[in-house]
Amino acid sequence: MRWLKRHSADQSNSARALGASLELPEPIAELLAARGIGSPEEAHLFLHPNIEQLHSPMLMHGMAVAVTRLEQAIARHEPMLIYGDYDVDGTMATVILKTAIELLGGQCSFHVPHRLLEGYGMRDEVIERAAAEGTRLIISVDTGIRAFAAAETAARVGVDLIVTDHHLVAHAEGVPKALAVLNPNQPECGYPCKDLCGAGVAFKVAQALLERAGRGRLVPSFLKIVAIATIADAVPLLGENRALAALGLGGLSHVVNPGLKALIDVCELNHGKKIVASDVAFRLAPRMNAAGRMDVASDVVDLFTVRDMAKAREIALRLNQLNSARQQEEQRISDEVLRQVAESEELRGAACMVVDGEGWHRGVIGICASRVVERFGRPAVVVARDGDEAHGSGRSIHGFHLLDALESVSELFLRYGGHAHAVGFAMRSENVPELRRRLNDYARARLTEEDLQPVREYDAELGLEQVTPRFWEALSSLQPFGMANPEPVFLARGARLMEGPRVMKEKHLKFKLRRTQPGQTTAYSRGLDALGWRMAHRLEAEPVAGGDQLDVLFRIEQNTHPDFGGGLQLVLSDFRHAEQKEIPAAGAPPLD
Repeated sequence: MRWLKRHSADQSNSARALGASLELPEPIAELLAARGIGSPEEAHLFLHPNIEQLHSPMLMHGMAVAVTRLEQAIARHEPMLIYGDYDVDGTMATVILKTAIELLGGQCSFHVPHRLLEGYGMRDEVIERAAAEGTRLIISVDTGIRAFAAAETAARVGVDLIVTDHHLVAHAEGVPKALAVLNPNQPECGYPCKDLCGAGVAFKVAQALLERAGRGRLVPSFLKIVAIATIADAVPLLGENRALAALGLGGLSHVVNPGLKALIDVCELNHGKKIVASDVAFRLAPRMNAAGRMDVASDVVDLFTVRDMAKAREIALRLNQLNSARQQEEQRISDEVLRQVAESEELRGAACMVVDGEGWHRGVIGICASRVVERFGRPAVVVARDGDEAHGSGRSIHGFHLLDALESVSELFLRYGGHAHAVGFAMRSENVPELRRRLNDYARARLTEEDLQPVREYDAELGLEQVTPRFWEALSSLQPFGMANPEPVFLARGARLMEGPRVMKEKHLKFKLRRTQPGQTTAYSRGLDALGWRMAHRLEAEPVAGGDQLDVLFRIEQNTHPDFGGGLQLVLSDFRHAEQKEIPAAGAPPLD
């Protein structure tokens, strides 16, 4: 495992100047510089996101046409249909637009496809059925930018189609022939934030509708839902996205919506602690996604639109149960994948791993592919065979464009799609061995041995004696963390293992670490707890014992469990025995 620092010496020079001007700890200034922030003015905007950072929705190409048509439909009480998607982004986009239209007096139904029965994208039969029932306006959310056939079907049956999406445009084909297409990524769109998620684009439509109706005061009430989608969809948390996420997270401390309140209760996030991005990513979003993975995602829309608290709690508990089932199925498939890799020299030596199994649940194979990439540091595709047909999901590593790889073997697929880092497809089961061979050949021709060596990145070096409440407060000002603003990872050299590691639930590790400089006493002289999630297998190849010195890569978090007292702990990204040389003292004094 290679350990690499994320940014360059040039950025370190900028960080020193920024830190001096803002009186920030040098590691915090380094983090700002690494995010392209070079001036105190830019730092202020980053550290203090506010609603003034939201752009006018009318800057988005197609917005004026779309909003005018929506206003006509609302005024005429025309029945409308929102065509969504089954992940968090798609369901939250559906909730946002449905709520805004109904607040203004419109009539609006929705359709969220079933992942297994319908798959991703817009289907002709749904549009035809809506038209037969009297619908004359369909609005897609988080989908539709490549729905060329669906747009033709809508025109044929006399339905106006407004496409709102954020996925990349197929430049060779352009955009569908719809009444309006809203996507900041289409070439002619000058909207400043190109990285909105699908719910973010839907929010801009809702914002425009509400502001033009003189009800702009209601716009902030949508930010909590936008924040959940923005974080869950892993879009860059910079610029307008950072403002949306930060403002929405702040509102999660005061929730009125019965469904969101019930979901927060089920996730045990109602203990007074501020809800942060990681709570959304690892507690709220998985339960919401579980509906689409294991059953029907329309449950999520129902949860956020129901008004009865008892009904909301019933739905939230069902999502929680589905998430438990998802975890069990994910673990079962992951164990089978690891068994296959252990027993196959061909798989262990592959530049791109393609692992398949009969009867695997299609809703979780993408998560399993991520686990393979995390474990082995190479592109991975997990394929669920179901008789003659197979469905696959792939995840990639830095520097390997997985969608390009699929396009090189496109004749093997019934359908496929995705982007550089994640793909999905359907194919005949008999073609899986050929896919394995050709993807491996494609990857081996483009990846070096160094590319295939897993990498752990860190942001700055930090002595454990510097992990203090004051430093944590400064670090927290960089939240919310996510894509393009990753949660900082630090390197500590020569941390002393105070006692042997404890194995938890047969797969996790817990360490007690200390690094106190000679003659120095701090609140953490007694040691810091450090957790290594899914690292128990490491002890077989690299045993450690009390008294050993370790170099560790870690994140800092606050443990809010009542028995812990709100203290700080470390979450390890990696560890290894310390280099056999004298460990230099940390360059900055502790912040006590």
